[in-house]
Order: sequence, then structure tokens, then C-alpha cells
Amino acid sequence: MHSKTQNQRCRVAVLISGSGSNLQAIIDSASSSYHVCTVISNRPDVKGLERAANADIDRVTLDHKLYPTREAFDEVLANTLEGYQPDLVVLAGFMRILSEGFVKKFNGKLINIHPSLLPKYPGLHTHQRALDAGDSHAGCTVHFVSQELDGGPAIIQAQTDITSCANAEEIAQQVQVLEHHIYPIAVDWFANGRLKIENNHSFLDNKQLPASGYIAN
Repeated sequence: MHSKTQNQRCRVAVLISGSGSNLQAIIDSASSSYHVCTVISNRPDVKGLERAANADIDRVTLDHKLYPTREAFDEVLANTLEGYQPDLVVLAGFMRILSEGFVKKFNGKLINIHPSLLPKYPGLHTHQRALDAGDSHAGCTVHFVSQELDGGPAIIQAQTDITSCANAEEIAQQVQVLEHHIYPIAVDWFANGRLKIENNHSFLDNKQLPASGYIAN
């Protein structure tokens, strides 16, 4: 059986705003099933663009501050993405709330990772909120993107014991290790045709996943 060519592999576009540590995990895990075709940042001169350059991946900077509205920026972002014809668009620390039009355009092939055990703690400051609530565990969730902030159906989730963590930074360090583990798994599932969204539910190998997604550990 011959191996797929690069053109036959799933084309993954990654959107970033910062250091790109999840981008690096996805690059490092790329295989015969997928490759990263472009990295787009809404902020110039971030570490993630350097990671893309080191991997010889096309990079684009679209500074959101140069656009008058969210919709105007998203339209340019969508047009730029379409030039690369991605099969999957991955949000990896992309610190923008996407407009309804953008989400609709890429519906079913737009995924995000969130640093909490969704549906707990959508939005920001997730680790501090887990700490304040006295939770024994924290974690992360890969999910399809919908109109609701951090509300799309979960794909895969991982958790870690935080009872010995003294502050949010310590929790963040533990959770980031899990992020780097589960995000490439989700990308690989999609690339191999195993993962899809139907009627606002995630399906893996044609079986509906639970509300939490697949539990990785």
C-alpha cells in the first residue's frame, strides 16, 4: 500500500495569537494523515510564527487592530484561509471570539482547545475559577466550535489532580501537558475520517460521544 502524498493528506490550518505551544505539538505529531498547510496569527512577531518558520510552514500575519470591525477582520481571515483550502481549521491559543459568519463558513471543520473540563468554566481565568471552587481536578477539552462561546460539542477531554497545586500557574503547567497530548489526537482522528459533527453532537467511528467527549485518561 503506497503512502499518501502531501497533497492527499488532510490540510490543517492553525490560528494562533501567541507562543504556539499547542501548534508545536500538532506540528511534531504530523504524520501520513495530516500536515499543517499554514499558520495565521492575529498578532505580529509572536513565538508561534517562529515555530512555523522553523518547520518551513507558510505563515500569515493579519493584525486585527487594522480592521474596523470583528466582521471585517473575519472576512479577510476567511478569505485568506480559503486560499489554502484547509480540510480542518484549528484554533491554538487564538484569542479572538469569531463572528457568526466565520463559524458558519467553516462549520464542521473548526475545532478549539479550552483549558477546563467543559461545560465547567467557559471563558477566561479557568484555573483560578477551579481553584476558587475547591475542585480536586482540572483539565482541558477539545471541542467543535459553535456560536456559543466554548459551547460546541466536546471531542476529547483529559484531567489532572490539582489538590497539591498552590496557585493557578501550577494548574496551568499541569494542564498544558495534557493539551499537548490530546490536541494532536483530535486532529489525527479528523484527518483519518473518524471524527465528525452531526446535529450538534460529536461522533467518533460513527458512535456518538458523551457530553464530555472521549475521556483520554
